[in-house]
Amino acid sequence: MIEDQHTEWKSSWRDECLKWLCGFANAQGGVLEIGRDDNGKVVGVKDARRLLEELPNKLRDVLGIVAEIDLLEEGGKPYLRIAVEPYPVPISYRGEYHYRSGSTKQVLKGAALDRFLLRRTGRRWDGVPVPGVTTADLDSAALARFRRRAARSKRLEAEALDDDDAALLEKLRLTEGRYLKRAAVLLFHPEPERFVTGASVKIGYFASESDLRYHDQIAGDVFSQPGRALDLLLTKYLKAGISYEGIQRIESYPMPESALREVLLNAVIHRDYAVAAPIQIRVYADRLLIWNPGELPEGWSMETLLGQHPSQPFNPDLANTFFWAGDIEAWGRGIQRILGACRAAGTPEPRIRVEGRNVWVEFPFSEAYLDSLASGEEPIGVPGQTTQETTQETTQERILALLREEPTVTRKAMAERIGITADGIKYHLGQLRAAGRIRHIGPTKKGRWEILGVADE
Repeated sequence: MIEDQHTEWKSSWRDECLKWLCGFANAQGGVLEIGRDDNGKVVGVKDARRLLEELPNKLRDVLGIVAEIDLLEEGGKPYLRIAVEPYPVPISYRGEYHYRSGSTKQVLKGAALDRFLLRRTGRRWDGVPVPGVTTADLDSAALARFRRRAARSKRLEAEALDDDDAALLEKLRLTEGRYLKRAAVLLFHPEPERFVTGASVKIGYFASESDLRYHDQIAGDVFSQPGRALDLLLTKYLKAGISYEGIQRIESYPMPESALREVLLNAVIHRDYAVAAPIQIRVYADRLLIWNPGELPEGWSMETLLGQHPSQPFNPDLANTFFWAGDIEAWGRGIQRILGACRAAGTPEPRIRVEGRNVWVEFPFSEAYLDSLASGEEPIGVPGQTTQETTQETTQERILALLREEPTVTRKAMAERIGITADGIKYHLGQLRAAGRIRHIGPTKKGRWEILGVADE
């Protein structure tokens, strides 16, 4: 026998044993046996019958719980067995909240205590109201993007999309009384990091673990972050590999775009925003690694995650909004869709691991993809370098065509017309300027673009 998640032994009773009973009540329940040593051997307990009468009152008065207490005997030595059921409400021992994890007990503090208390009161972190923020403080452009995507998904009735912003937020269950929820601030505020530290995405290209070559940070409303991160990865950090089928030229990325999009959505939706650290994406020559703070649902294992399972989002209000927009499903099939897309594309499946409160997803690049980067082309991940007819060139030619047609077009309008994010437009304009293909004349907001050199032919 050994101590485990549901079993603890004590050779004698002390009132501190109530901490272990508190931990069982706050976790998955368990059994405390008084009169066993650390090896599980029964050593007996003094005054067993007196304790049998006193302990129910102690548990009731100090912890506010009821437990089954039995007086047993082994080898002629008495011992007590106290069985505690898991409680749906938080249980404290003299103001401290203890929790059983594996074969150890911990005192919950800080963000861990916040999460625990919210769960036990039937609430989630993203559903907490935020005083001092109103609908007028939200980004109308972000809400307009949601309306367009929700209209295409047809998951929300047209009448709701025609309502004003306040009514729409109420329909999306992003309000509580006169307050906006944290989810609304994350999704639609232009600067959510004013309220939630770390509500952003960092991307970096690493030549080695210690050699960061360049990086970007994606801030602003969380609703647009997955798309902006995907766009930046495809236009700046990843290069399309080249292969041929007969005379047909085939361009491919090291993983399916749909799989990468799904992983980015999962990272944004399921991360623990109580942890003040951004999502981190590391791009190497042979792999892409995504980290976000989070954990599996209580009672889940990696086998549960990778198998068929119901949808159980860490931030349900965030998840619901992305569902209404048509970005995710509500069936818990995200992991299966990622793995299926990689199998269909013939690319390596991502490696997923959960370590404590850290979730890692690693996309290894296949040998075939690395070989498809034709000899003589620049290594993957070097911005500003071009290959023949790459995706970057295609995007830049579209930008040049738009500038010829409308020299006074703004970056915002360019982003909408080309179909990429403002960050992507900024990056491509910088590359075109550096290559001497364009220049901007006049003030930033009221000037015009001029095509230079061979690009104007």
